[in-house]
Amino acid sequence: MKKRMNLLLAALLGASFVLGGCGNPSSAPKASETQAAEVQTTEAASAEASPEASSTADSSAAQASEPEAGSADSSMVVRVGSLKGPTSMGLVQLMDAAANGEAALSYEFTMAGKADELVGKIATGDLDIALVPANVASVLYSKTKGQVAVIDINTLGVLYVVASDDSIASMADLKGKTIYMTGKGTTPEYVVNYLLAENGLTGDDVDLQFKSEATEVASILKEDPSAIGVLPQPFATAACIQNDALKTVLDLTEQWNLLNAESKSQLVTGVTIARSGFLAENEEAVKQFLEDHASSAAYTSEHPEEAAQLIADQGIVEKAPIAQKALPFCNIVCITGQEMKDALSGYLEVLNSQDAASIGGAMPGDDFYYMP
Repeated sequence: MKKRMNLLLAALLGASFVLGGCGNPSSAPKASETQAAEVQTTEAASAEASPEASSTADSSAAQASEPEAGSADSSMVVRVGSLKGPTSMGLVQLMDAAANGEAALSYEFTMAGKADELVGKIATGDLDIALVPANVASVLYSKTKGQVAVIDINTLGVLYVVASDDSIASMADLKGKTIYMTGKGTTPEYVVNYLLAENGLTGDDVDLQFKSEATEVASILKEDPSAIGVLPQPFATAACIQNDALKTVLDLTEQWNLLNAESKSQLVTGVTIARSGFLAENEEAVKQFLEDHASSAAYTSEHPEEAAQLIADQGIVEKAPIAQKALPFCNIVCITGQEMKDALSGYLEVLNSQDAASIGGAMPGDDFYYMP
């Protein structure tokens, strides 16, 4: 088994992944850490996936014991990885409960800056559950020949059109405009191109200017009041705080939903995956995690001030007030079952139509979706 997992990891090392999420607006993170951006997974990146490269919070001092298959043993340690962004925002209440010994299971949380760190740990069996960009989950499913399954959607769209122009009320209103954004050749570009095309616009109608970092886009918006940008959260919120003339004029998640009311497809940023072997042997523990995750995600919506402080305490966003302002726009959810499958499969179909490699070369099979 170890040899097989090493072979799977080796296969992953040559793949490019498209990442989604949002990071700390007070720093200057790379685009791969803040929204969908391409990361080439190399042996060096694999080395970064070591425990020293990630911040790990041990939820309990209890040692893991081997539970019976199909039972949720409260003494077992469930190892969960997430990205430093919206996926971790939705986990902070559970992290806090686990640290205080108040969770139903013992959890060990690892927070990473790059998706390939989590991918490497899932492939080697060092993580049981991971919260990753939606297309990365599909790529991993393809590379491991079905050794992972999606158990929930944790984050919907986090991309927003930011401008001072009050006349922009729809995608069609972007005709003739120049738009600054990040994510050339990755999911943000595919999403924007899809939305433009579905609203009757072509590449000749809109000038997309790509920058390497979200902070560059924010800087342009600050210097040029007439500029238009596409930014992820919490950068969109931070940009509006820095310049009160700016506002979020379009929510790309809402624009997606307008086009997909019948298909039930949704704009998906992050999903939660579990190793298929772990899921088969510990299904009750996975079900308990889903309950805990749903409760934690709901907490961020119902108690934004308290959640924002937990987010700042975890170092996800440096300042609690910015986290609190951004939270309503991060679309943190916990969607499972058929709704999850409809939303995610529709999203992956759009990516597949634009660049099949972005989802691993082909649409994943039905076993990709955990249907409890």
